Amino acid sequence: MSSIRPFRPGDEPALGEICVRTADNGGDATGQLSDDDIWPAIFAWPYAARHPELCFVVETDDGRVAGYILGAPDSDAFDRWFADEWWPPFAERWPRPADGTTTEGAILTGASAHGTTPNPAQTEGYPAHLHIDLLPELQGQGLGRRLIATFTDALRAAGVPGVHLVASSDNAAAIAFYPRVGFTPLPWDAGSAFGMRLI
Repeated sequence: MSSIRPFRPGDEPALGEICVRTADNGGDATGQLSDDDIWPAIFAWPYAARHPELCFVVETDDGRVAGYILGAPDSDAFDRWFADEWWPPFAERWPRPADGTTTEGAILTGASAHGTTPNPAQTEGYPAHLHIDLLPELQGQGLGRRLIATFTDALRAAGVPGVHLVASSDNAAAIAFYPRVGFTPLPWDAGSAFGMRLI
């Protein structure tokens, strides 16, 4: 039976693979960008680097990491760190494109803009945020619910009052899942933002 455990150094390649294989609204995004590493460099690895205490993985019976949840307790502080410390080396590797209308252009433009736009969740009591991804082989087994519980328990223990996330409006499965595990829709992002009060 698959089990949940804390992140350990050395899990980063598995986090990267999972991130890429679920980045297309839950489907495999391999080959969609000029470099597959763009996905985890934005959406997975910085969280493991900055907040390993909030990174939990699902390990299969044969010892593979096939799912994760990770995030930050203070989104504004994380965004500042991302912009000032994490992203500059990657920005040299993947310069911000002149055309921000392509998928890759929009993603890199968004990464370059971290910390420049006020986050309404911060002032409305949902300062933390998360990312959760499971490979298809683990979906439908209750592991997503268990990961959410593990993550929110850790936030409560740290005194964090609330957590939010934003799902793609095209990811119908995710949008159906979050209310089932205790999230409520938030009005400030076209129906794809969700929040959970913790304390």
